Amino acid sequence: MDTIRGLMEFIDRVPTAFHAVKEIATALESAGYARLSEGERWALRSGGRYYVTRNQSSIIAFRLPETGVGHFQVVASHGDSPSFKLKPAFSESAEGCALVNVEKYGGMLMSTWLDRPLSVAGRLVVSGADGLETRLVNLDSDVALIPNLPIHFNRNANDGVALNAQVDMLPIVGMEGADLLAAVAESAGVEKDAVAGADLFLYNRQRAGVFGVDSAFIAAPRLDDLECAYTSLRAFLQAEPGSHTDVLCVFDNEEVGSGTRQGAESAFLLETLRRVVRTVEGDPQALESVLARSFMVSADNAHAAHPNHAEKYDKDNRVRMNGGVVIKSNASQKYATDGLSAALFARVCEEAGVPVQRFSNRSDIAGGSTLGNIAVTSVSMPAVDIGLAQLAMHSACETAGVRDVDYMVKALRAFYEAEISIKEGSAELT
Repeated sequence: MDTIRGLMEFIDRVPTAFHAVKEIATALESAGYARLSEGERWALRSGGRYYVTRNQSSIIAFRLPETGVGHFQVVASHGDSPSFKLKPAFSESAEGCALVNVEKYGGMLMSTWLDRPLSVAGRLVVSGADGLETRLVNLDSDVALIPNLPIHFNRNANDGVALNAQVDMLPIVGMEGADLLAAVAESAGVEKDAVAGADLFLYNRQRAGVFGVDSAFIAAPRLDDLECAYTSLRAFLQAEPGSHTDVLCVFDNEEVGSGTRQGAESAFLLETLRRVVRTVEGDPQALESVLARSFMVSADNAHAAHPNHAEKYDKDNRVRMNGGVVIKSNASQKYATDGLSAALFARVCEEAGVPVQRFSNRSDIAGGSTLGNIAVTSVSMPAVDIGLAQLAMHSACETAGVRDVDYMVKALRAFYEAEISIKEGSAELT
């Protein structure tokens, strides 16, 4: 249970992507990783351990071998989750209550956010004598709630309700006059007038926990995708170094398409790997050949077959919680997996003693997408999309299997420790 306890504590400490990067950076520094700055020249040494962040919400770490770069073995996940973001001017009032004007971030199940204690966290921009600086904030208390309309005024509520994000999803934060911005500023140790900007989100304060008479499941907010972010970090730190460069990526903004300067569609990964190759190899033309020999694992959770709605899943390509790591495929390339990359990663899992499941949607139901196929359009390398089976994806509280957490750590550690040789049309694993 050590791994599952670690995951639950990680989720409880990480209400936003900003906090995810802070937690990961702290763990990396404790393991001897040195922080790099994108705005400075890099001096890298053989066997060195480094990390770099962008926007305080995305992070890339890498571990160099003793000689050269070799090639890259990358695991990428994301640290953001569907939520409600506070608008720049967010204070409202109605019927004696203080309200907060919010908008949707990502494609959440809105109904699951109703009638539950919520809090506010994110990043403040503060004016000071030396200019602007940022501070992470987390009120970490029950300060908000989005109240449902009683069934007496909506007799058809149990037949399905179309919720309007602008009308139905505004949380109350106190009686009229209650000042949320002042509370956030106080938590950051500044006066309200010093706040020059903010990136603030609502989050579900429910603690992560194990449930079931056999303790088989975990229920928690933000399992998509903090489960993969945590397990990939743990595997990265546990893995023994080899003759290639191990890379860990946790991106922001996957839930809104990744098309930001810190998302998987940005040049963040490409620019980082280019700097590594040019600094270590001293050859401006080496990058392309290194990437051609490299491999990426995109780790983002998968849909477990719902026990009450088996008809929604392909009968031959459905997956279950606690059944092992899921390899995800899609003919329209919403996932980066192809036959070769799937077979290669399945071999990694097999040699590590980790069970593998295969997922593909029903052909008449459109599935989601993830960051793998987006990232490899600019950082061209073979890739596989994997995840862990979960229920209620994009709910305020999601469910996954306890045993799968250890499976993922074991599989990703084996991936980092394997020596993978990629050639056009072939791959070897040693």
